[in-house]
Amino acid sequence: MKRKSGGKDFCGFALPGMFCFFAVVIIPFLYGVYLTLTDWNGVSSVKNFVWFDNFASVLKDTQFWSSLLLTFKYVIFVVIIVNVLAFGIAYLLTRGIKGQNFFRAGFFTPNLIGGLVLGYIWQFVFSRVFVGVGEATGWSLFESSWLSDPSLAFAALVLVSVWQLSGYMILIYVAGFMGLNQDVMAASIDGATGWVKLKSIILPLMMSSITICLFLTLSRAFMVYDVNLSLTAGAPYGTTEMAAMHVYEKAFTSRQFGVGQAEALILFVIVAIISGIQVYITKRQEVEA
Repeated sequence: MKRKSGGKDFCGFALPGMFCFFAVVIIPFLYGVYLTLTDWNGVSSVKNFVWFDNFASVLKDTQFWSSLLLTFKYVIFVVIIVNVLAFGIAYLLTRGIKGQNFFRAGFFTPNLIGGLVLGYIWQFVFSRVFVGVGEATGWSLFESSWLSDPSLAFAALVLVSVWQLSGYMILIYVAGFMGLNQDVMAASIDGATGWVKLKSIILPLMMSSITICLFLTLSRAFMVYDVNLSLTAGAPYGTTEMAAMHVYEKAFTSRQFGVGQAEALILFVIVAIISGIQVYITKRQEVEA
């Protein structure tokens, strides 16, 4: 008779992962919630309880709310542009065009570059290459570095983020398109062509991929820090400081860990609510192929 070892198998496979999850995610999260109730400065061995004073300070921190508003604006641009661009390119790269595998690899490459390195590379592009183009052509758009103008610096952040994130989303959409029945993709009967075909056939069947891509781009855009730090560092004059960077500066530069953790918790709750609503709405639109 075979010996049942379900419990041992579960412990052997699940417990290490659960332990890592609790050690890396749950425990630090709970400790962060605890810090929101203290006046800890990151150095002192004493943590005095101030209860909800830190949240009161957050409500008065106009810079945090300005950075959060800017983050919302950034998220809207990035999520829409990334998903529309990735969906369109993925559709083209599953139509059997010549060299489509090469193009898939090419579009994915920017995602392999770390955010910090990516920011420094594009900082050189905006400050040197674009300016050189402006001097050679006389185009006013490139006469000075984009990073020195508040509106253009924001556009630069969006451009770099779209360039980085689109490749990964393209692969997800490509996988979604390849999973569709080819008869469905080739449907042209009953007027199923052009926009009608896209709206009534392709989009409903691609909703599972759209759900994943929207969730990933939302969470990544809201929590952007590395590209923000290396590309603009909040310049000029703090006009491109996103919420995550403001939280970091508040906690580690200003040594107000309690307030910084309170702001981080508020940001987490906002992202969780928005992402949850997005997943709920898009999951309801999914249909079986």
